[in-house]
Amino acid sequence: MSEFKHFPVMLHEAVNSLECRKGKLYIDATLGAGGYSELILQKISPEGRLISFDVDKDAIKAASEKLKDYKNLTIVNDSYTNIKKYLDENKIKEITGGIVFDLGASTPQLTSSERGFSFLKNSRLDMRFNQDSDFSAYDVINSYKEADLVRIFSEYGEERFSKRIAKKIVETRKINKIETTQELVNIVLEAAPRIKSKIHPATRIFQAVRIEVNNELNNIKNTLNEVLTLLSDGAILSVVTFHSLEDRIVKNIFREYSKEWGDELGGNGRRANQPILEVINKKPLTASEEEVRINPPSRSAKLRSVRRINK
Repeated sequence: MSEFKHFPVMLHEAVNSLECRKGKLYIDATLGAGGYSELILQKISPEGRLISFDVDKDAIKAASEKLKDYKNLTIVNDSYTNIKKYLDENKIKEITGGIVFDLGASTPQLTSSERGFSFLKNSRLDMRFNQDSDFSAYDVINSYKEADLVRIFSEYGEERFSKRIAKKIVETRKINKIETTQELVNIVLEAAPRIKSKIHPATRIFQAVRIEVNNELNNIKNTLNEVLTLLSDGAILSVVTFHSLEDRIVKNIFREYSKEWGDELGGNGRRANQPILEVINKKPLTASEEEVRINPPSRSAKLRSVRRINK
């Protein structure tokens, strides 16, 4: 990939939601091209500290060059699922300022002719955020049982024609392995009946396979539950999601921890039935009309934020 360019969605809304303060530690869980990180650093420098994570080496390279003048930045080439592990290894006990997640794939990932995320460009079936992973979309499409394909298409893609498409995939690969995105698109077009819709017939299938390849929903759920234990009192957690499955997970976790409940989180002396989160925006924030006009993928973005309390 020659150049890694990405438009950070809801940039000012997401960073402003952190209420950045100098002298505090912040985490950018999904560095990308460095848009969020750059704005956070502008607000907290020089006293504050930022640690940014990403598994994509192209993103790391681009962001490292962009942010090279900031001495209070640490870039970690690792998944956000390992935030707690990294902080433990570096004897960092708490996230004192806040943490932001942008759960969308970046523009270079989605539009690359090499990465296999897009049904609009023909490439090998890949869809890995982490290029060091051995498991790709090729493995899902060519090795999953028909029932498992139906499950992920239904659950992760909410695809109404999951059974037809899964059956056609299995029939096709018995003759020849399915190697490319275009082959998969052709199978979807052949299997699914033509209906009037603004959404391309392959959209939900590609979303479902991408989620499965990268274990996205489980990663989100597990990581959010984990980072809550790392937030200092008053620290903020903000998450930008891009489809209903992600948003539902975030909303449910925030709702669960913001209501009165027991002391299961950590046994740190809190009174029983005391909430540990305060929901900042009761309804999710969405992108402005102007941003949607300039960057159409922002249309589906939702921003939810909470503050750690009673620690």
